[in-house]
Amino acid sequence: MVKYLDNNSGFNMWNANKSAADGARPKSRLGNFLWWGILFLGTWWLFSMWMAPKNMPAPTDTENAIIATDVSNVPVNEISSDKITANVQGLRISNVALNDFAATADTGDVDRVTLLGDNGDYLEIGLAATGTTAPDAKTLWQQTGDTMRWRNVDGVVFSRSITVDGYLITVTDTVENKTKHEILFAPYARIVRSGKSNSAGVATGAIMNANSKVRYTDWNKLSKKSYAYSTTNGFIGFADQYWETVANIASPDQTMRAKSITDKYVTDTSAAPVRVAPNDTGVFTTTIFAGPRDQRILDAAATTIGGIDETIDYGWFWFLARPMLWVLNALNALVMNYGLAIILMTILLRLLMWPLTRKSYASSIAMQRMQPELQRIQKLYANDKARLQMEMMNLYRTHKTSPMSGCLPMLIQIPIFFALYKALLVSVQMRNAGFLWIHDLAAMDPYFILPILMGATMWLQQYLQSGRQNKNAPTNDAMAATTRVMKWLPIIFAVMFAWMPAGLVLYWTVSNIFGIFQTYIIKKNLNKK
Repeated sequence: MVKYLDNNSGFNMWNANKSAADGARPKSRLGNFLWWGILFLGTWWLFSMWMAPKNMPAPTDTENAIIATDVSNVPVNEISSDKITANVQGLRISNVALNDFAATADTGDVDRVTLLGDNGDYLEIGLAATGTTAPDAKTLWQQTGDTMRWRNVDGVVFSRSITVDGYLITVTDTVENKTKHEILFAPYARIVRSGKSNSAGVATGAIMNANSKVRYTDWNKLSKKSYAYSTTNGFIGFADQYWETVANIASPDQTMRAKSITDKYVTDTSAAPVRVAPNDTGVFTTTIFAGPRDQRILDAAATTIGGIDETIDYGWFWFLARPMLWVLNALNALVMNYGLAIILMTILLRLLMWPLTRKSYASSIAMQRMQPELQRIQKLYANDKARLQMEMMNLYRTHKTSPMSGCLPMLIQIPIFFALYKALLVSVQMRNAGFLWIHDLAAMDPYFILPILMGATMWLQQYLQSGRQNKNAPTNDAMAATTRVMKWLPIIFAVMFAWMPAGLVLYWTVSNIFGIFQTYIIKKNLNKK
């Protein structure tokens, strides 16, 4: 992207011309004072906001009691599918192991990624009753085959069945009201977890779908403030970079909340009470998704949990990130390696932009050829700004070029770069994907080989594009300052990219190498004319 900012680019020509045209304009001391004042006030405000004491939400005694409930006496049963294995302990589900995903690249088949696996983490599905007693987290159920049963002192019978299909867990509660009066039952779901998994550039934390809108609340905000929404339906849960745990109650008129309690993060939802008449039966269904943030998997789960397919954060350029991720997965299916898939996708993108790049280079050469005449015009009409601008426009028109034409490829690559950055960060398939010496393309290069190669190829590309020509080209203060900055850009970018995902650095390096050959071919063809 920065290759288009060399001294012969349209942007720098325009900047130099603007500097020459404005050279006689006196600088305003008042303007400088105002700018420094605004900068000082802005910095002071940000610092005061950062240093200001934060008001933590005060948990109630009931909430503290819920978190501290001892369920060690409740038997633990195991549920499983081809995708997950989880523990069921009364009302609670925990230790959801994802069978297809190793914890790290080194553990292989030994350890699996586990959701709600830390001590005290759980997902609780239950009923709040008015007019009788409902089972709580410490209730000891009777297990009969795949069904859990419990009868309270009033004669109300509670039955629970749990089924697992892929990454979906369905909890069905049946209540038989054998009393002589009406009872109200309000279903609820609660997810409690400790710790937080931050990822730069990806929205993580509490996630709630309220009123058909997916809402993220990051961990830091959740530590300082509680959030609540009223909605007809939706889901609550937590999202990490690659995984999410979501609970959806099939009941209307819900209240969703998210907050921190002591050292835990909590999201919960409770639905409006349902009346169960004497000698009648009530059925309550809750669906849980615990698995990877894979778009294909979430699209399938959306038929059961509406809106879950919109929980992946693709960023501002989602309209580019989603198709790029699709192409990346398709290429990987062809070559069976994500490193090779990134290389192929980079080449495809550069080929698509070839006509635009060629036009940019042609414009850059035209700008070089018109420099002597441009310098003459600037000196001749230095005191007549209107005439200078008119003569410059006529010169551009004669040479069929534009001062901004060299910036267009750079501007197009900006959204492509950020879209690919998001696509690599949210791609669970990229996790633990190896290429040559790199064990995880979603993590930084542990040996910093790719960032060094990226910086070296960026320098070589700049040299081939403008190095020799710049020595003899007319210059001024603005162009000289730009030249000094450009010399440092390869080093700055190499350091900046050293801690970025290796897959992204691989893309940039391959793009630089392609640009080197592209520059040679285009210049060779243009010089023949």
